[in-house]
Amino acid sequence: MASRRVTLADVARLAGVHPATASRALNQVDGSGLVSPATVARVTAAANRLGYRPNPVARSLRTRRSHTVGVVIPDLANPLFPPVIRGIEDRLAEGGYVALLANTDDDPARERQLLERMRERHVDGLVLATVRRGTPEPAGPGEEDLPVVLVNRVAEDRALPAVAADDVSGIRLAVAHLVSLGHRRIGHVAGPQDLSTGAGRLRGFRLGMAEQGLEVGPTDVVVAERYQVAEGLRCARQLLAQRPRVTAIVAANDMLALGCYRALAEAGLACPQDCSVVGFNDMPFVDQLSPPLTSVRFDHYAMGREAAQLILERLATPGCPTKVVYLPPELVVRASTGPAPRGGLGAGGGGGRRRAD
Repeated sequence: MASRRVTLADVARLAGVHPATASRALNQVDGSGLVSPATVARVTAAANRLGYRPNPVARSLRTRRSHTVGVVIPDLANPLFPPVIRGIEDRLAEGGYVALLANTDDDPARERQLLERMRERHVDGLVLATVRRGTPEPAGPGEEDLPVVLVNRVAEDRALPAVAADDVSGIRLAVAHLVSLGHRRIGHVAGPQDLSTGAGRLRGFRLGMAEQGLEVGPTDVVVAERYQVAEGLRCARQLLAQRPRVTAIVAANDMLALGCYRALAEAGLACPQDCSVVGFNDMPFVDQLSPPLTSVRFDHYAMGREAAQLILERLATPGCPTKVVYLPPELVVRASTGPAPRGGLGAGGGGGRRRAD
């Protein structure tokens, strides 16, 4: 026969206090400063002795806090996100919160449904890796507003707190590296342009090329619809068809870079002897590819911790100043990039801005 659940009344009886006093003693949010330290110690000892566990549903109704934060990501299969989620969970746990994780499969309709379910469960805030450029703030109007922090995304108007990599600087590093190896015919497999990462990295590519005195023509960029290997393959096929003499490809993320690998092999081209490839994110295991992938790295775990810190700050101080944190990138050079093939303009050339056709 199952044992009876220990109640707050049991704790109060053992501690010799009224149940309301026991409740205030065990919930600092409810009664900070209203119960003497000696009484708090006596009630806490009674609760520990009886093995009392507060009812989280009842507590959330009383305090209007569930101590949960919804975390919504677009693709759990993307190796970028597990360390980000770990960083979020670790920092939230330190603040007394737990993460409620949801995966949208990059489906806006599914995302709307999941956000509604999270509101029904009274999450205290949201950390979103799914917001698209130009979309309205995801929390509802009026009293139903929830604190929202973006992770790996930045709102167009910078109106929401966010943590992201410095996408522009990262791609500029990649372009400068390739040019230092003698590449001039450089293409870009861009990320989705309705995401801040895709738009920022394309902007970084154009800026990086301009800094090196190289023009970007209409056939030098192919835009992916999603950050998926299949899209990288499609885009790289198109890039090779319209720019057959390209000697290097900057991909907007590592998943797209994997698709570039497949397109090069399909075309009978060797990486990096015929065409170098650079990715972005430095996902786990890209150093195990053949060849190991040169990629732009930022600290994924730190991104998660920073996002959790921002949401904790907004929960503690509603209306606090909006912060947008950019994590510094670094280029990790591996065997997927090498000297431009000899011959033609790919091996160098004169100064001045030019098309390297």
